[in-house]
Amino acid sequence: MPLEEMLNIHYRIQSDDKVFLGVKEGYRQGDNIYVTISGKNRETILMEQAVLSYYLRDNSVEMLAIPIPNLNGEWYTPYKDDSWMVLHMKEERNESRLNDKPIGRQLAELHQVGGKFSYEPKAISSYGKWKELWIEKLTTFEEVIEDQARETPSDYYRTLMDFLPYLIGISENAIQYLQESEREKRILDTDQGTTTFIRFDQFMEQSIVWTDQLAYDHPTRDIAEYIRSSFLKNDSPKKIINFLNDYQTVSPLSIFGWRLVYARLLFPIQLFDFIEQGFTKPQKEIELRRMIKIQTAYEKQLRDFYEMVGVDAEKWEIPVIHWL
Repeated sequence: MPLEEMLNIHYRIQSDDKVFLGVKEGYRQGDNIYVTISGKNRETILMEQAVLSYYLRDNSVEMLAIPIPNLNGEWYTPYKDDSWMVLHMKEERNESRLNDKPIGRQLAELHQVGGKFSYEPKAISSYGKWKELWIEKLTTFEEVIEDQARETPSDYYRTLMDFLPYLIGISENAIQYLQESEREKRILDTDQGTTTFIRFDQFMEQSIVWTDQLAYDHPTRDIAEYIRSSFLKNDSPKKIINFLNDYQTVSPLSIFGWRLVYARLLFPIQLFDFIEQGFTKPQKEIELRRMIKIQTAYEKQLRDFYEMVGVDAEKWEIPVIHWL
């Protein structure tokens, strides 16, 4: 058990047993849990995330898994051809979430704390960069899909090539909508950058703030990803409305914010995530067809989004994508 050996040698941590926290594997010592994560080729990213996690801890954010130094005071430990960071957290003694507050309110309070962070990180910040990142993602995926379809022809890639024009079209629509929304002048103080999650749905499942899940972005990143996850699970509109109402009791959304939420929901991140998995492991055509079918239902929910959440798009002069 090499990682347990590393903890013992370099951290003086003697593991009692192994535990699993979502997809992460950890080691328990008393009521302490330690998780090892690879830092290879991402040291700068992890250090920025570490600074954010310590800031959150110092500002009373609970259930954090934060990095600890080794016996030499170093944040990374070379071991078995890799560079390891160790995260520490206290074991959760009950099955409740971070606290009894609704998830929308918890998120808004986290964003409030994160918005007071004294500087903007570089490596983990996507604030104001969505358009460039989306264009880069679309261009890269288009090239890789076409290359792999030529090199490894299969039913999966034939179906994916047929689907590619749609993927390009809806992505370009989202990019155009975002570009127009960036000219929106109706903003609030809540539109500043803050601590967010790379994928907020992972936090919802685990209720633990992991260092390597932190990002720096506009708060609507997390709001949109909560709604995206709800759409994909076909949750009731009431659940989404309650989440948004709870969030806005702490931090109201501006018109600019609503437009960013809509733009992000329009950009098909869930499809890119699925396709990306196929770049490293074989995907089945039946799974792709299932994702395409889900996308149809997703579009239907997005079509009525503004009306569902009580935003009068016509009165507020917010554009809507009519072909959905």
